[in-house]
Amino acid sequence: MTLVVDASVACKWFISETLSDHAEMLLVNPSARIAPDLIVAEVCNVARTKLRRGEITPEQATIMVDELPGLLDELVPCAQIAVRALSIACALDHPSYDCFYVALAEARDARLVTADRRLRSKLASTRWAALVIGLGEAI
Repeated sequence: MTLVVDASVACKWFISETLSDHAEMLLVNPSARIAPDLIVAEVCNVARTKLRRGEITPEQATIMVDELPGLLDELVPCAQIAVRALSIACALDHPSYDCFYVALAEARDARLVTADRRLRSKLASTRWAALVIGLGEAI
């Protein structure tokens, strides 16, 4: 099985917080881990925010951004899934950036692993619900 990992999960690989242990288990799971290349920008933004708040050091922020690509088997260019992401965002009335992950899962017949409760709630009663696995659920 291929797993699409979103930024809510990837950040937990570097920052100790709720469900970080489950996120780390994905690193030893034999499933392929993929993400839209948008994940790099999202993780950069989280790193900057955590750094500004004094929650992490500059070195930790750099490690997050530098090591992220090596933890994924593939970074898919957003341009390849942008039209579908927009379509899903419009159908859900939800921010487009989250929908890139959904579009990738759909395109690759994969499962999206997320710790984003808002996204899971939005997808719960839709045709995309079966694509989503909450972080901490059995994979």
